Amino acid sequence: MPIHVDSEIGRLHRVLVHRPGREIDWMVPSMMGSLLFDDILYGDEAREEHDAFCEIFRRAGVEVIEAQDLLADVLADEAVRKELLDELEAEYGAPYSLVRRLYELPPAELAAALVEGIRAPAEVATAAQPQLFELNPLPNYFFQRDPQVVMGRQVVVSSMATAAREREPLLARTLFQHHPALAGYHQLFEIDVPPTGAPHHNPNFPYPNLEGGDVLVVSPEIVLVGLSERTNRRGIEVLAGWLRREETPFRHLIMVEMPRKRSYMHLDTVFTLIDRNLCLAHLPVVQPGGPESAHIYSVDLYARELTFTLRGSLLDLLAGLGVELAVVPCGGAAERIDQEREQWTDGANAFAIAPGLIVLYRRNRKTIDELARRGWRVLPEEEVVAGRHDLLTGGPAVVSLQGNELSRARGGPRCMTMALERDPL
Repeated sequence: MPIHVDSEIGRLHRVLVHRPGREIDWMVPSMMGSLLFDDILYGDEAREEHDAFCEIFRRAGVEVIEAQDLLADVLADEAVRKELLDELEAEYGAPYSLVRRLYELPPAELAAALVEGIRAPAEVATAAQPQLFELNPLPNYFFQRDPQVVMGRQVVVSSMATAAREREPLLARTLFQHHPALAGYHQLFEIDVPPTGAPHHNPNFPYPNLEGGDVLVVSPEIVLVGLSERTNRRGIEVLAGWLRREETPFRHLIMVEMPRKRSYMHLDTVFTLIDRNLCLAHLPVVQPGGPESAHIYSVDLYARELTFTLRGSLLDLLAGLGVELAVVPCGGAAERIDQEREQWTDGANAFAIAPGLIVLYRRNRKTIDELARRGWRVLPEEEVVAGRHDLLTGGPAVVSLQGNELSRARGGPRCMTMALERDPL
């Protein structure tokens, strides 16, 4: 089965997700900051919402692939298990005694432990300086967008900006290297950075960081990359250098430098593509001339030198490359308060199942109203799950996902998905 994504909106056939598990149930308030959360989630409700989210895809004929299930599959192979656990010890600082216990677990339990974490014994957790985990959980793992990037027929394994997510690329690389369901790519490239626990990690070295939420594939020739809180200039340079060396079909890389803010952690929190010639955007960042306007740079990947050229406007630059986009304002066009509130709750973070068929959180009411004003059908999640709508006919539609608990984790529908296969436009 091919891995092929050369747009953000081509009809989706396969998508990689992870249903949030005990890794979110075990997070305590004292860990929220280090694990990148603003609140602790009610796991049962989050899982119900995620199940409905995945059922929307199935109703549209999309194959939904669970990352943790794939991990269990590959860990049944002794060589793969040894390779991963050896690296967990040597590079991630896991004690030998813990690694030996992990090695003895059945594949499904080992896969779960690598995502959920390993609880410390009770006598340790109740000491004067409690240690809750021997292996920290990965509560962000249900944001499958970030640890890997699918670009055309290429897969890039990310380099994460924070220690809380450093183990996720290890799992991503293991899956794409060893699972047959993910074997249909041309090239695999890892932005290889030593994790914080590695003996040779230098905390003062400017390592490259690149996360998948900052990469949007506009066309077979154009890719947007956000310079953000989570992706640095060096990460973009490494990606651009690799694209140039490998002579991929990508000709143009556009760097979008955003204000360094928690609310703008990735490019897809302020800009997503939702239909042919239509995008959803947070105007204060995407429009030029304002105090929060992004700085736009273009890179000709076929040029002799790697050069970042300052441009005036993202939309003008794309238009000059043949991609004319009208803008649907996140939060609507009228009120800055609505725009800021709904950008915070991922109103700009749409995920397209097909051209003109997207999923958004229902709480972003002003954004959905703006789409309805433009002729889009608004389909409640409950009706879609019950099979009351043909998603792929009847004109543009937005499926309103309940998502009250999921949205508290600060990630939207695009954050929770990694598209593996789309039709060309």
